[in-house]
Amino acid sequence: MAATTPAPAVDVVLDAREAAATAYAAGLRAWLTARGLDSSSHALADTPDRVLRALDEMTAGYDQDPAELLARTFPAEHDGMPIVVSGVPFASLCEHHLLPFAGTADIGYQPAPGAPVVGLSKLPRLLDVYARRLQTQEALTRQVTTALDRHLDSLGAACIVRSEHGCLAHRGARKSGSVMVTASYTGSFRNDPAVRDELHRLLTG
Repeated sequence: MAATTPAPAVDVVLDAREAAATAYAAGLRAWLTARGLDSSSHALADTPDRVLRALDEMTAGYDQDPAELLARTFPAEHDGMPIVVSGVPFASLCEHHLLPFAGTADIGYQPAPGAPVVGLSKLPRLLDVYARRLQTQEALTRQVTTALDRHLDSLGAACIVRSEHGCLAHRGARKSGSVMVTASYTGSFRNDPAVRDELHRLLTG
């Protein structure tokens, strides 16, 4: 008897995701019906599929590799001062309620003197890799600096995130307009007050 070739693991994953999507859509239709709504109405018939497409889009970061994103560097003349991009907008999903939180991030790193650097667009894209996952703001902030430290020849990294959370603004305490601020400093930004002060000067410039 000829040996059978096992199905590629990627096919198993895709089949599992498709089955989970079908079950999720069915569950959402059942919830709409239990809420007293007509899930087959013109307004709601396609809602479960729209929700799934939105979730896929907002969790696309699981399919992206930060190492690959930061692998391409180029030589640049610099003296090892911080490189910073500020006010980067983002949106993410809270892993506790699947409600969005959105705001801006300031991202910076201090390359070793003479070390290659990444293109400026890579810092916002790195943020999106992690923001497009189920998140807490604390973890998101730390993941950005960890990736910069791990994949670049840097002396330190920094990330400051400010955002408004749907779970605080629109349910529970209902405190719309409240902003959460988190920060992660590593290496020189954590250990050298002068470098950290230079970062803050650049951000408030």
